Amino acid sequence: MTSKKKDIKWPEGPVKLSDEDFDAFVKDHPKVVVDCWADWCGPCRKLGPVIKELAGVHKGEIAFGKLDVDENDKVSDRYGVRGIPTLLVFQDGEHVDTLVGYRGRSELEKELLEEFGNGGDGQ
Repeated sequence: MTSKKKDIKWPEGPVKLSDEDFDAFVKDHPKVVVDCWADWCGPCRKLGPVIKELAGVHKGEIAFGKLDVDENDKVSDRYGVRGIPTLLVFQDGEHVDTLVGYRGRSELEKELLEEFGNGGDGQ
């Protein structure tokens, strides 16, 4: 493998995404989880701190984004987001899974690490 992974600029925490920058964010990181949410959604607000914590724990391994579905309907429509919270999971630029509904930290982390197939450590 080339030094591509070393050249990635990993975010410090979840990145606020829009219809305009969504595709670039997904392509720029090998493992991505995008939290599709809305401010009025109670379970979304409950999931927010979980996403923030996982983004810190897995910095340099998994990039986390947040997409407000009320402000960004193009991406929401493209991926069929009909209920929130919805997590869109990408690996190497490809959409590999959609997780709908609230999950606690340990359950969500376990699901994501299984989805990525290597414990999220890039090895």
